[in-house]
Amino acid sequence: MSVEIRVPAMGESIIEATISRWFKKAGDAVSAGDVLVELETDKINQELVSEHNGTIEKILHNEGDTVTVNEVIALINESASPQAGKSLDAGHAETSNTNTPAEQPAVPVSAAVAHDGNAIENGKSKSSATPLAQKIAAENKLDLAKITGSGVGGKVTKEDVETFARKPDTLAPVPISAAVLQAPSTPVASVTKPQSAGPRSEERRRMSRRRQTIAARLVEAQRTAAMLTTFNEADMSVVMDIRKRRKDSFKERNGVNLGFMSFFTKAAIGALKAFPLLNAEIQGDEIVVKHYYDIGIAVGAEEGLVVPVLRDADQKSFEEIEREIVSLATKARENKLALADLQGGTFTITNGGVFGSLMSTPILNTPQVGILGLHKIQERPVVIDGQIVIRPMMYLALSYDHRIVDGSEAVKFLVKLKELIEDPMSLILEA
Repeated sequence: MSVEIRVPAMGESIIEATISRWFKKAGDAVSAGDVLVELETDKINQELVSEHNGTIEKILHNEGDTVTVNEVIALINESASPQAGKSLDAGHAETSNTNTPAEQPAVPVSAAVAHDGNAIENGKSKSSATPLAQKIAAENKLDLAKITGSGVGGKVTKEDVETFARKPDTLAPVPISAAVLQAPSTPVASVTKPQSAGPRSEERRRMSRRRQTIAARLVEAQRTAAMLTTFNEADMSVVMDIRKRRKDSFKERNGVNLGFMSFFTKAAIGALKAFPLLNAEIQGDEIVVKHYYDIGIAVGAEEGLVVPVLRDADQKSFEEIEREIVSLATKARENKLALADLQGGTFTITNGGVFGSLMSTPILNTPQVGILGLHKIQERPVVIDGQIVIRPMMYLALSYDHRIVDGSEAVKFLVKLKELIEDPMSLILEA
């Protein structure tokens, strides 16, 4: 009996996806829980897991093909399952008939299977690793028990396996192939190698669906919005002093580092409350002013920029903001962001300073009408009370939609934010 494998629904706004990578090929045996294929959309990547035992009878769409929701992409022949008609007990009895007593395993069957039904490999339950991590570890004969997981709840991720494999002291009988170490969104088939080596050689790479969407949205933002940018700078002395004095106790108490983003998130919310048109959007001939603060935090992931959203950020403490930002950034790097993590957002903060940017002009994340750009902290001479002193300074950039935000409002927004950052105690009062 053949079972159809269809593209699952991945959110109300997603109607199609690209097959970025097949983990099985026609004729391969497959068990329930095996990862069959990775689907790439403009927002998230999703692994499709088999619900059946059997053999891959036919693959109907290849890597790089565009498929729609509910479209059949493969067939599984259940009657060809190597497990068909065999129970765990029968399999165990069969083993007992072929082995001598001395060859019987010392561990009973119940100990060889996790309580949740996940087999234990090398002392670690498969449930403590993602399906893709399990596959890569198995293919390269790596011991999951030796790999420290960085995922939610300590799960071992693909990145953890790849990092472990690159360690010089890792003894892997079979080296991890270059294909495994590539980003799933860039399959080997998508890269055309140069025909001849030389200083003028070229290669072609398929633009990922996410990169195509980023390109379209950025062009749309510049085409549809009257976008301008205003600049200011902030003295980071006080914030840096607070972090220096409090970082150890903060981490000991909360289990997360005290970063700059929590300060800027709080300061941005204080400025948005003072200038609410920057927390609005245009719908037709109406301005929708939002009295809640869902702050988008731009994250540079391997496949391109994503902007997960920090919901109701005005109601969160410094610790809650830092913890959620770390969680969202981790999910972004692991391609585990859900649609709910990306939808909405009333204002965005992007930090080019982590890459060394001294000054830049951020582009609006439409339909939002404001985005705050942070930059590198750099010691510079400034004049204070008639004296030239050296202070750690950061340039701030605010891009805004001039259709509803006047230049004076944008300038005063940045001045307000600067005041809050330079006097962090006022952030408590603003809250």
